[in-house]
Amino acid sequence: MKNVVDTRPMFVGGKARPASDGGTIDAVNPANGELIARIPNATASDVDDAVSAARQAYPSWRRLEPHQRAAALFSLATAIDEHAEELALLDVQDNGSPIREMRNDARVASAQLRYFAGLVLHTRGETIPTSFDRLNYTSREPYGVVARIIPFNHPLMFAASKIAAPLAAGNTVILKPSEHTSLSALRLAEFASEIFPPGVLNVVTGYGTTAGDALVVHPDVRRLAFIGAADTGRAIQARAADVAVKSVTLELGGKNPLVIFPDADLKAAVDAAVRGMNFTWQGQSCGSTSRLLVHQAIYDRFVGVLSAKVDALRSGVPDDPDTETGAIINGSQFDKVKTYIELGKSEGARLAVGGDTLSDGVFAGGHYVRPALFTDVRPESRLAQEEIFGPVLAAMPFSDYDQAVGIANNVRFGLTASVFTRDLSTALRFARDVEAGYVWVNDVSRHTPGAPFGGFKDSGLGREEDIHELLSYTQTKNVHVSFA
Repeated sequence: MKNVVDTRPMFVGGKARPASDGGTIDAVNPANGELIARIPNATASDVDDAVSAARQAYPSWRRLEPHQRAAALFSLATAIDEHAEELALLDVQDNGSPIREMRNDARVASAQLRYFAGLVLHTRGETIPTSFDRLNYTSREPYGVVARIIPFNHPLMFAASKIAAPLAAGNTVILKPSEHTSLSALRLAEFASEIFPPGVLNVVTGYGTTAGDALVVHPDVRRLAFIGAADTGRAIQARAADVAVKSVTLELGGKNPLVIFPDADLKAAVDAAVRGMNFTWQGQSCGSTSRLLVHQAIYDRFVGVLSAKVDALRSGVPDDPDTETGAIINGSQFDKVKTYIELGKSEGARLAVGGDTLSDGVFAGGHYVRPALFTDVRPESRLAQEEIFGPVLAAMPFSDYDQAVGIANNVRFGLTASVFTRDLSTALRFARDVEAGYVWVNDVSRHTPGAPFGGFKDSGLGREEDIHELLSYTQTKNVHVSFA
């Protein structure tokens, strides 16, 4: 009997529907290569329909009392909580990351919806002092139709958290998840269809070059945000500018430094080097501290202890609760990671541990690469300059503070950075001097609710995860009144 694979619908105007031409994309489990579902391959016509639905829904959604919009966001958060295990398992199948991480993503998803629901009254204006018989004030108004294009590494978390601010501000939204990981976003859309008025939230699936591009160039989408690769972000800026003056924010890649000074707590720093690399997402995180800078006085001892810790990470199938590192998202990314491992060797770096692929037994058919640590990496090498988006950590020594900061800043990215030291002066100097938007001192990876996240240089434009994100989905209007 032929195995029947479901085709999941996308949601436009509150209704489930296929692509207009019937086209689909296979959803493949990266852990074993199995086809798990099909998703609609949206056309430009489908995007037009989504924009039309969002435009029609916008006036009434904008005019709702703020607490009513907040209530809808709270209801969606509750739905995520009630279906958290189902959603986490969808992401495990679709994305290949360990179940422990996908469960945490579900918690973060609902928390972010609640956070922005609580901020709805903060889209407020100001009064400006002027002459006695005049009044001058500002108001904040939503843009209208907003497009959000999200990546594959945190499917549910990004799908839920990145619609929160624009919806809270009174916009209607079209969400395009990654073509590699759309299943949890489509399930989220099912919940939303029972909570939001039709057209307030639309989810279209498809390739970035078709559905994504159609959103970028649509003249009625004046505000859009993208998370992904730097090269794609620059292309989006250019494409959007060809059509209209649009507000575009970008959260892009990183090649982030973790700097260890000789007075640091070495055990804590070694643990941070592993956590900061986000091996539990197979290194597939723009915030990963993928460049490790260690003072030469402790370098050999540090990388020796770190090598053992990296080697001890447990690779496994993603739905095993004991798995610490799972499968790479797809074959092309798998090949890219392997290419960089070979490149590191050819550039003269030493592969201290890992980097081999796993294909036997439970790993058959999947995209598994053991976490890799390269040592003695040259700061100007491609291994140290280019974002790999995979489980490859590049370690290099430095001699003094100035050299450490110079190496840290000598890349085109500037998303995150971390420094480990017991010296407050060194820590604060580094936080001042490093070219990065989010800096940790004696910590890594942790995101504080309400703290702005975003990058310098080629790592992006704008800030998210705080009130700045909410306000970025509004436009300021000034009103000057004379009642003389």
